[in-house]
Amino acid sequence: MTVTRVAESRTEFKLKSLPEDAISSVKFAPKSNQFLLVSSWDSTVRLYDVTSNTERHKYNHELPVLDVCFRDAVHTYSGGLDQTLKMYDLNASVETVLGEHKGAIRCVEYALEVNAVITGSWDGTVKMWDGRVPNCVGTYNQGNERVYTMSIVGEKFVVGTSGRKIFVWDVRNMGHVNQRRESSLKYQTRCIRVFPNKQGYVLSSIEGRVAVEYLDSNPEVQKKKYAFKCHRIKDGGLEKIYPVNAISFHSVYNTFATGGSDGYVNIWDGFNKKRLCQFHRYNTAVSSLSFSHDGSALAIACSQLDESQIEDPKPEDTIYIRYVTDQETKPK
Repeated sequence: MTVTRVAESRTEFKLKSLPEDAISSVKFAPKSNQFLLVSSWDSTVRLYDVTSNTERHKYNHELPVLDVCFRDAVHTYSGGLDQTLKMYDLNASVETVLGEHKGAIRCVEYALEVNAVITGSWDGTVKMWDGRVPNCVGTYNQGNERVYTMSIVGEKFVVGTSGRKIFVWDVRNMGHVNQRRESSLKYQTRCIRVFPNKQGYVLSSIEGRVAVEYLDSNPEVQKKKYAFKCHRIKDGGLEKIYPVNAISFHSVYNTFATGGSDGYVNIWDGFNKKRLCQFHRYNTAVSSLSFSHDGSALAIACSQLDESQIEDPKPEDTIYIRYVTDQETKPK
């Protein structure tokens, strides 16, 4: 029982040796509550051991890095403004350039189902790469619009573009798009995440709203979709509306966390349309979120993102590791 007590007394702590600029993405390693991969506008990718609160690895791109992912415990991928996809071998500390896009690489995801890494770019395409050798195995147009966000669970692959389009693919057969949709939110899409049970996806916009959508096109199923307002703060009669930048699913409970430019993290039960909890306010906008594989830890990256709300002095770029409880994350 001592272990539980230690975790409870350290519910939340800040990582040490942090990046020197805005944090673009945080992702826990597969099957791990210990290793966290972090990309930053300081052009670095860093691996942290959150248990000992140490930085274990660091490598560089030529320009800011926008996204990262793991293939397995010892291989990572990263891409960003230098348009280059890199693979890094953590055991050997060796990096390999897999290839490039004609625009910035905004999203990097690993598709376990087909053992491939998938990149989404501002050049309007998604590319699929053989994860082991520098080889692009396919380029897929996303309506000639910048790819802003994407998510893969099993064979389900959902892409959100700059023009509020949503493309639903099956990674096992990229010959055609399964569904073309338009976002049900009126404003620019910020983040999309597929439900762990693959029934649908959650998407957020720059205008304090989140939509819960279902993939089954049966009219009865489609009746269940809905959208709700969040990350808004009432201030002297005025309501301030903030972008919802980040979404992360709890893999066990199918509940999800949202992070906004208001500095708050909320946990939602999407199926029962309920907010389960809200954490304390963080020092600046929440830029990225990642639940660990069993849902016991949540990584929370905080960086000033919105140029229109320049804070002076500039808030520190920080990453918090929070050990969450069933009370905070389990549907009631």
